[in-house]
Amino acid sequence: MLSAAEALEFLLAAARPIQDIETLGTLEANGRILAAPQTSQLNVPPMDNTQMDGYAVRSADCAGGPATLRVSQRIPAGQVGQPLQPGTAARIFTGAMIPEGADAVVMQEQCEAVSGTDMVQVNHAPEPGEWIRRTGEDIQAGSVILAAGTRLRAQELGLAASVGLATVPVLRKPRVAVFFTGDELAMPGEPLKPGAIYNSNRFTLRGLLENLGCDITDYGIVPDSLEATRDTLRRAAADHDLIITSGGVSVGEEDHIKPAVEAEGRLNMWQIAIKPGKPLAFGEVRRDTGGTAYFLGLPGNPVSSFVTFLLFVRPFLLRLQGVATVTPRTFSMRADFAWPKADRRNEFLRARINEAGGLDLFPNQSSAVLTSTVWGDGLIDNPPGQTIGKGDIVRFIPFSELLYQG
Repeated sequence: MLSAAEALEFLLAAARPIQDIETLGTLEANGRILAAPQTSQLNVPPMDNTQMDGYAVRSADCAGGPATLRVSQRIPAGQVGQPLQPGTAARIFTGAMIPEGADAVVMQEQCEAVSGTDMVQVNHAPEPGEWIRRTGEDIQAGSVILAAGTRLRAQELGLAASVGLATVPVLRKPRVAVFFTGDELAMPGEPLKPGAIYNSNRFTLRGLLENLGCDITDYGIVPDSLEATRDTLRRAAADHDLIITSGGVSVGEEDHIKPAVEAEGRLNMWQIAIKPGKPLAFGEVRRDTGGTAYFLGLPGNPVSSFVTFLLFVRPFLLRLQGVATVTPRTFSMRADFAWPKADRRNEFLRARINEAGGLDLFPNQSSAVLTSTVWGDGLIDNPPGQTIGKGDIVRFIPFSELLYQG
């Protein structure tokens, strides 16, 4: 069996990043992947300005202790003051440009207006530069502010706007087709016939794909026949980058994924040394117009499907989108439980963080127990042959690192 690391390395090496570029308004680019580095054409801040409401002064005028200065001008944000003369102060407000001649700002709490006059008593001896944001302190003109492959979150959009970028180049969203095999599957709202189950994987996988910013075509439940499976593969390959299925990746008489993909393209059937999971199919399906669509077949058990998506499909999709770093962050945390039976496979145990800052384990780690994914906060990555004693430090991957865009 392949290790999880070997399978992932193979997948990422095979991924060809999407090349199609769209130009979007910065306001509309949330969640998209930047296609080219973005450079600032200006300094941020563009001029020396004050961090505080207060008085702009010459620090030398206040060096000897409390100083009484004439207030020569008032400078709100967005206005340009006059040069500051010796022995005077300028009333100034947060964000306003520092007037020529001033080299410090004294916050208003350290000053007292002299009643009935245009004078202010400054009760603080400022250092040169105090409470002043310098030109280019945050961003210097000509510097790269966002690298290609960056996922544009709210903060990246704000940064782009701060340097005046009205539009940004982004990669086209991945086009993903999904379908589900199994005559036993029914949809919520339908009556359950004897031997039938509701198709939870359809809802789980579509939600995961939406979180990753994909354009999704859902072909629904496909009948358990070779002809129906091949027909759906052909239609899905025509307009999509990736086809994902759930179920039917074993080698039983009613498992038609393997022969269908082999007839329409090529397929690697993998046994991966993980639990839950193990079966994973990867290949390509030919397009009638030339080229191929990627294919990933996930196991049918709901937790196995969920975990293999997080471990393999998510990083593969991120790499298709041009994201360089696709590995989730992991955290060393204390196990507040015992796991005395080692497994020869790499286990991914559903756990959650308790109030003491340790990890509790869901009592039933079966691949069919979907409640464990709702109860848990993430996965413990437990190496092959490893037992866990109470108090041991384990490797924890929060769902926050696995369920959403990178």
